[in-house]
Amino acid sequence: MDALELACVSKRYGGRSALSEVSLQLEEGAALGLLGPNGAGKTTALRLLLGFARPSSGGVSLRGQDPRDARARVGVGYLPERLVLPERTRVDDFLRFHGSLAGIGGADREQAVHDALKLTDLASRARDRLGTLSKGLRQRVGFAQALMGRPALLLLDEPTSGLDPLGVRDAREWILRAREQGTTILVSSHVLSEVERTCDRVAILHEGSLLADGRLDEVLRDGESLEDAFVRLVRGEAAAS
Repeated sequence: MDALELACVSKRYGGRSALSEVSLQLEEGAALGLLGPNGAGKTTALRLLLGFARPSSGGVSLRGQDPRDARARVGVGYLPERLVLPERTRVDDFLRFHGSLAGIGGADREQAVHDALKLTDLASRARDRLGTLSKGLRQRVGFAQALMGRPALLLLDEPTSGLDPLGVRDAREWILRAREQGTTILVSSHVLSEVERTCDRVAILHEGSLLADGRLDEVLRDGESLEDAFVRLVRGEAAAS
């Protein structure tokens, strides 16, 4: 069973097309980098996969179920591009709340909070109010909540946004660690070098259309970097239109 699937999906907002007949599957245990310029449709695809929006046409499946069914999202960790945090809430209480949403109860929840704080180097900030944290620390909190309870599926939208070079390196290690634990991962990112280091598959969107989808060795030409392939495909599509 695929962990997620878009089947000939289109999404329109009024007269604007955000996605046009996009088909994409991700098998369990794989790591996919979803790439594209601003406005390519990456965040729209994630919103559809999480049931936050409905497709105008086509079908969406999350772990074999309709993503609008809350049961489909059990065991799914999600880090949005624009992370909105309750400013007056403490870091540890925020993680406890997300642990309860993830169905982690009792002593297991406290252990999950402890593990998430330790993993993301936030243990010393556990009792700080979220509103007092820098952008980079807030992004670490986002990672902490997404990784709680070792989710089976991890969806990350621009996960290194706001992180300094050390934070970017840490984020890479968290993603690779999740892969080693068997987590299926979808990363939407502009940082092509990080996608190349953490993912075994890439899909490239441009103006709502899917330009490429496959293993890195299938998408890249001989001696070509992911950045080179990205520019080649996106500029080629623009020239054709």
